[in-house]
Amino acid sequence: MTSFLEKFSHKYNLPQAACERLLGRMARLSFRKGDCVVRQGERNADLYLVSRGIWLGHYLHNGADISLWFAGEGEAIFSTRSYVADRPSQITIEAMCDAELYAISRADLEDFFGGSVEAANFGRRLFEEQFLDLENWLLAGGAPRAEERYRTLLEENPELLRIVPLKHIASYLWITPQSLSRIRARINRKKP
Repeated sequence: MTSFLEKFSHKYNLPQAACERLLGRMARLSFRKGDCVVRQGERNADLYLVSRGIWLGHYLHNGADISLWFAGEGEAIFSTRSYVADRPSQITIEAMCDAELYAISRADLEDFFGGSVEAANFGRRLFEEQFLDLENWLLAGGAPRAEERYRTLLEENPELLRIVPLKHIASYLWITPQSLSRIRARINRKKP
């Protein structure tokens, strides 16, 4: 099994055989840095599996670009609003570098979920992970120190700093780019 499929299997607790069945129903797509699978205000009820690259979920609010999440190899990405409610997306999902995804339509995914209890349980876990990610993001915004949130991000996702513009990382951490620069300088001064 390839690296991204192993990560996907582990994250969503889906056995290898089921992962391969799902992948067999999906189309492989390539993207360039800056390409989007959905833009704020558009509809797209497809689900994507990241096989390569980093993706950003973000939206514009009163002229400010707000970063909600990052997704990398082995993670599922989609517009919840479009998938669940068939309504225009409230977020844009954008490639932060050249990337590759596997895509499946909502109808085909629902058919997959209906094929077995194992697949249906995967569907449940998929949405549970979305709820956990949302809660973690909300709780991180209440963390007492921005430096603590930045250090956690460095530990959990060091590749983000090589690929994602700092303005998106700052927004994700609920701070300004200037505050992030000060934090990075302070951390660099403390290094031996």
